[in-house]
Amino acid sequence: MGGTEGLDLIFEEVFGCGAVQNMNQSYGGGGGGCEIGGGGLSISEWKDIPAELLLRILSLADDQTVVVASGVCHGWRDAISWGLTHLSFYWCKKNMNNLVLSLTPKFTKLQVLILRQDTPQLQDEAVEKIASHCRELQELDMSKSFRLTDSSLYALARGCPNLVKLNISGCSAFSDSAVGYLTGFCRKLKFLNLCGCVRAATDRALKAIGYNCNEMQYLNLGWCDRIGDEGVKSLAYGCPDLRALDLCGCVLITDESVVALANNCLHLRSLGLYYCQNITDRAMYSLAQSRAKNRVWAPVKKTRYQEEEGLTNLNISQCTALTPPAVQALCDSFPSLHTCPDRHSLIISGCLSLTSVHCACGVQGHRSNTTAIPHLAH
Repeated sequence: MGGTEGLDLIFEEVFGCGAVQNMNQSYGGGGGGCEIGGGGLSISEWKDIPAELLLRILSLADDQTVVVASGVCHGWRDAISWGLTHLSFYWCKKNMNNLVLSLTPKFTKLQVLILRQDTPQLQDEAVEKIASHCRELQELDMSKSFRLTDSSLYALARGCPNLVKLNISGCSAFSDSAVGYLTGFCRKLKFLNLCGCVRAATDRALKAIGYNCNEMQYLNLGWCDRIGDEGVKSLAYGCPDLRALDLCGCVLITDESVVALANNCLHLRSLGLYYCQNITDRAMYSLAQSRAKNRVWAPVKKTRYQEEEGLTNLNISQCTALTPPAVQALCDSFPSLHTCPDRHSLIISGCLSLTSVHCACGVQGHRSNTTAIPHLAH
């Protein structure tokens, strides 16, 4: 859909059948334009649309149509620059870098920017342009940007101190020094995805995160195999509000990491330990005991609108040192962990010794079936 064709369809959706036809008739001199809402507002050309109305129309459009609209005229460009806060370039499969370079100076009010790519296009110069013009940016996704170097993180640190959510998963060229520098400026970070950033996610980087980003809630460190207990413990001590932590494939960590998380991160809801084969029963019992500690130190009168207490997701696949009693104790402590197929939130694939572990649903189902037999016989 090219030009303003997409806008024509959205305009019809907002104002009813015939609105665009009436407006287009005026181009040939056959009509007086389109009157909107009976309030005397007459539009004879696209450029006559007021800024507020244009932004309402564009709120229904896809991101590609918004980009096209920004090039219609100066008035539209200025209106979009003033009102556009969310934008994704994921649809752009070619020339994303050049498009970002040309458009970023126009969109200075952006708060959310998605630059996720299937094939690497983005380069440091584009990120530096973003950092120079998008000072209000809060959420940025640059995943799979293999061409980016530390220069991008240095630029973001200086230009976008209000970042709350950053996804740089798969950006394999970043270093732990650059991540540490970034966290020194972007102290409001709550969501950080470093999955696959082997050079960037080290104990040194985790110490910087724990020291600088005390509001961190969601952190993905999947397959960052240089991380050890020292880094995770620093994270646990510095980020007590952690809700979700993915340590899948972090093969160096031991029970020490999990014990530190259990003792300090009492709001932890999701924990990924896939293939962490140094984890033993001690870690499971420590997590189970954290439930009791949470009740003592953080009593909350629960309502149905509040999130469930304690762990709701745990991946211990391929943690072959674990035994059924320890994992069962964990299941008993956290009723939201499920082994049943419909609500599979305790993942134990590859642990053949844990097949006897069952969640609360399994116990209740067994009891209900047992009590139902006399009733059916009667």
